[in-house]
Amino acid sequence: MTKEIKSRGSFALYSKLVLQELHIIAFTHRQLDVNKIGLLHLEKEAQAIVLEQLKNSLGLNELMFLSTCNRVEISFVKDQDLDTAFLARLLQELYPKLVPIQLEEFVRKAETYSGTNAVKHALSVASSIDSMIIGEREIITQVRLAYEYCQSLSLTGELIRLLMKKVIETAKLVYTETSISTKPVSVVSLAYQYLKQLNIPLDARVLIVGAGVTNTTMCRFLKKHGFKKFYVFNRSLSNAQKLADELKGEAQLLSDLPSFETGFDVLITCTAADGVIINPELYQHLLQGDTQEKIIIDLAIPQDLDASIIEKHSVKYLSIEYLQKISNENVKERSKELAQVEEIIDQALFEFQHLIRERKVELAMRVVPAQVKALKSTAYDQVFKEDLEALDPQSKEVLEKIVNYLEKKYISGPMKLAKEIILNHVD
Repeated sequence: MTKEIKSRGSFALYSKLVLQELHIIAFTHRQLDVNKIGLLHLEKEAQAIVLEQLKNSLGLNELMFLSTCNRVEISFVKDQDLDTAFLARLLQELYPKLVPIQLEEFVRKAETYSGTNAVKHALSVASSIDSMIIGEREIITQVRLAYEYCQSLSLTGELIRLLMKKVIETAKLVYTETSISTKPVSVVSLAYQYLKQLNIPLDARVLIVGAGVTNTTMCRFLKKHGFKKFYVFNRSLSNAQKLADELKGEAQLLSDLPSFETGFDVLITCTAADGVIINPELYQHLLQGDTQEKIIIDLAIPQDLDASIIEKHSVKYLSIEYLQKISNENVKERSKELAQVEEIIDQALFEFQHLIRERKVELAMRVVPAQVKALKSTAYDQVFKEDLEALDPQSKEVLEKIVNYLEKKYISGPMKLAKEIILNHVD
């Protein structure tokens, strides 16, 4: 009975890593306007509750959520066909406020990947060749942080852990062995280049709305190049203070923005809000009577700035949509690197498939050493108990050495051979 139970346990472990059960549902700039993708963003505070509910409701074994400026992706592990009915149910669970016409569009325009296709897609995303702007290095950090957060919520498991490890490793290799990321073209880099061309004085007042990764990176560019006056507003005061401390600026709550009376020269905004943050009335207040032309960089999806502000005021305005047009030109410049990147990704895909097979065998054979020890114990305590009692101490000592030697060699040598044999026959 003991052996049967242990055997069942090994097969249970073995079945945990089924690559065909890995799925990714992606909403990207290829199929959807970036503003519509913004409707699928979940604020970090909400993810902790909503994602756990989704995992439990749909019976998902593992789950990971990724949201960037131009994509939202849901990766999960489950024995499931990604048909229209399942996609609709998942989106309804995750976004209950979607109206039927929105739900239908998202289901229709969702990109779905399963098994090895899902692995290759994940590798391509982190390596930036699936990005709106090819070579955008920010994505590797965004993928890593998304995984680490979902892992901290106990949403992920062994398969996604192994996948993310390989994904990050491969992306780093791509960035070091190819020129895919030369000539900075990330959202932040392009925005900074835009500012640089305007010859803005280094003592310009820079109003920062949002203290997330994008704005933080943008501000580091500005600080590095000599800008000094920063005013940071964020929903979380601790995050605003953290960025302000780094910039040697001032931090306030986002809710305090209507009370800000210092004025500004440059406004950089990127929040995770579901709608407009800066309406015409608030913008008028922020001007403090100043009629000079202002510079506005809105990197949020959906946009933080009310569109009517651009029409009614003197501004130089930069948005994600503008950057997307630039990215189309950059694709041509970087296309010559794509072939080499694809080779790296194909090799990584092959290695990952082998890794999964190897890991499945390791899990399946984990019980073997315990079984060997159990056999030894049975032999000592039951089968040969009387024979052992008849031995003198010296004989017992020699026998113990022989048995321990055989036990060790059986676990190391034949186990290695068995592993190689099984690997050659595992799907």
